[in-house]
Amino acid sequence: MSTFSTIIQSEKPVLVDFFATWCGPCQTLAPILKEVKDKLGEQISIIKIDVDKNQQLAAQYQVRGVPTMILFQNGKQLWRQSGVVGSSDLIKIITTQKY
Repeated sequence: MSTFSTIIQSEKPVLVDFFATWCGPCQTLAPILKEVKDKLGEQISIIKIDVDKNQQLAAQYQVRGVPTMILFQNGKQLWRQSGVVGSSDLIKIITTQKY
């Protein structure tokens, strides 16, 4: 994941979804994230990080539960939440951040 730090340095907001394949709420969140991406298009990047395959990265960002979403821009963490968030709430969070 050496490119992770490069990705979150983006001028465009980057929503990172820390998830696990065995996690039910993570599976619920997947279509919500697709809907957010469909609505916001090029305004945002969304990447998924499997915590089982990227344990060091999950530990670095102190991910204690899944799903955990973190919104980055220019390498700075703008917002963070664990659990499932509805698409309209997520869009509102992303579009109202002060960049």
